Amino acid sequence: MHPSFFKNLGPIQISKIKKILDCETLNIAHNEIFNNFLGITKISNKSISFLNDNESLKNNITSDHAIICTRKKFESLNNKNLKVIIVCNVQEAVAIISNIFYRDFNEAEILEFKKPVIGNNCVINKKSILENGTIIGNNVSIGYGAFIGHNCSIGDNSKIESNAIITNSIIGENVVVGRNSSIGQNGFGFYMQDGENINIYHSGRVILQSNVSIGAGCTIDRGSFDDTIIGENTYFDNLCHIAHNVQIGRNSAFAAMTGIAGSTKIGNNVLVGGQVGIAGHITIGNNVQIAAKSGVFDNLPDGSSVMGNPAVKKFTFIKNYKKTYVRK
Repeated sequence: MHPSFFKNLGPIQISKIKKILDCETLNIAHNEIFNNFLGITKISNKSISFLNDNESLKNNITSDHAIICTRKKFESLNNKNLKVIIVCNVQEAVAIISNIFYRDFNEAEILEFKKPVIGNNCVINKKSILENGTIIGNNVSIGYGAFIGHNCSIGDNSKIESNAIITNSIIGENVVVGRNSSIGQNGFGFYMQDGENINIYHSGRVILQSNVSIGAGCTIDRGSFDDTIIGENTYFDNLCHIAHNVQIGRNSAFAAMTGIAGSTKIGNNVLVGGQVGIAGHITIGNNVQIAAKSGVFDNLPDGSSVMGNPAVKKFTFIKNYKKTYVRK
């Protein structure tokens, strides 16, 4: 069973949601209750999910599920018997409902969790903080001023350097988290409105698989409704940022000051130079190489080698550069 990093306030009756959210419901009884608010790929019994206008419904949705969407999207669906919550703006609805279903544990609740479990031969600095519910493996080193939040787990032979902050995270074996890095904080997801924005409650996690190395001053946001995942033996240099829901494969390396926007998927054996910017919601294949200071805005197939801003094939960039700047 996965550790819980947040308080689930369900079950929530649909009548409560309708009092807070301007919406219309179809095929939902006035007293119906729902237990969770989840991403469409994780939808489960008695849960609510959401579908943007540019997304397709790939999962088999049963009579126990409800979907938030616009009327335009509902009219495009084949199954008109779905339980639907129709709204004008899906992102606004997601922000509101996420905070109806979830909140952070308060201090009193965290104190009720089990005391930290610490393995053999660990070196835990006295100035570090381990909240209740944490599980620390064998031969783990935790440096001065480090903070390990409730219910996090850290695998054997891992090293958490000074002033690193880890929350909402599962850390594998032989992982290094550099000094002053922050892992598992809320991602940059919100509904923007005049006067007061509404933050989307992020109920995902960060998962660092075995042999991952995170440099100093890096930030890795937890997922909103999916997890942020860094695959085995992937290395990040200093001062990199990985946004919510990003998923990266194994045996990859990212040089300093790389920024990866939300929900992008990156394959295995990928090499990325310094100061590269990678846009959100794109897919980068296996065995890809991206030169320093490139800006990647579109999907890249397996085996690509790109450079420039916007990034293009390496040889195309060099050819165009020579035409423009090299004197004959």
